[in-house]
Amino acid sequence: MPYNWQQPDWPEFRYDLTAIEEALFKLAEKSGRASGLLKGLTADAQMEATIEMMVVEAIKTSAIEGELLSRKDVMSSIRKNLGIGTGPPTGDKRAQGTAALMLAVRNNFATPLSEETLFEWHRLIMTGHRYIAAGQWRTHAEPMQVVSGAVGHEQVHFEAPPSSRIPEEMARFIRWFNDTAPDGPNAIRKAAVRSALVHIYFESIHPFEDGNGRIGRALSEKVFSQGLGQPALLSLSRAIEAKRNDYYDALKEGQLSNNVTPWVTWFVNIALEAQVQAEEQIEFTLKKTKLFDRWKDQLNERQNQILRRMLDEGPHGFEGGMSAKKYMVITGASKATATRDLQDLADKGVFVPTGGGRSTHYKVNL
Repeated sequence: MPYNWQQPDWPEFRYDLTAIEEALFKLAEKSGRASGLLKGLTADAQMEATIEMMVVEAIKTSAIEGELLSRKDVMSSIRKNLGIGTGPPTGDKRAQGTAALMLAVRNNFATPLSEETLFEWHRLIMTGHRYIAAGQWRTHAEPMQVVSGAVGHEQVHFEAPPSSRIPEEMARFIRWFNDTAPDGPNAIRKAAVRSALVHIYFESIHPFEDGNGRIGRALSEKVFSQGLGQPALLSLSRAIEAKRNDYYDALKEGQLSNNVTPWVTWFVNIALEAQVQAEEQIEFTLKKTKLFDRWKDQLNERQNQILRRMLDEGPHGFEGGMSAKKYMVITGASKATATRDLQDLADKGVFVPTGGGRSTHYKVNL
């Protein structure tokens, strides 16, 4: 069966939203609630929630492609770009580039899409990557294929249009993207539906030598922000990365036909999961802010350092909890001091101990 771009109706996507009307309604409801919760935070807390979401998106969109970035490096880079970081910049060029992309997508969401925008995004995510032609469409004569399996036993999942067609295909894609924006002549009012279409359209063209998945997910976020009229607060990549195999399966199926109902259905439901996670993140930020406000003057420097370190891990907490050994490593304290500090945190109700003896671990009490 020919791929979608080889069919005579390309790229006239068709879809039926009947089965996901409820999901679309819930998504709109959750988006509004998240915006309301965010506005209820202090300015500093709003900034923290926003930074956290960008950090998560940067890490997860790279993880989907098998690239692992340090949370500390990404956080440092984003804070530096916002003018609120301290200390020297991270040495990881990949983290710097990905963090810069997160900010570029967020700060310029309302700007019409252009070829130069896409080239700049590509240059950013290719920072630190050698042997990749950054900031230009692919030009190689070999087929652009998505494959898996060992050498000699590869399975081709998808083959994109030849490089010779990319300038024409991308010029049409960019026109379509801008025409379907909320104020465009062919506006698609449901942002989640437009986001799904943008993603499969872009991924089917696969215009770059590398980095297409990350650019495609950035475009999907831009669409959500345009639909809201403000930067969206959600991480599509976190929800997608948790179901990475399903994501690739859904894309593969969607690229066999221009009737993309199954793909749109899958994508809208994953976007709903991402919005639920965003709401949890905002509520977590509120609880974290209240906790620091209550105890900021009653904890010593070591205890504050540990509390910040644990809460930096987000709503699901520090893996395995905090132990005296971890406390010693992070703060440089002696065993006696670590034990005393942890017991004090437990006595105050800041930490909740689990286990006993040498296996005692602590979790933050939010």
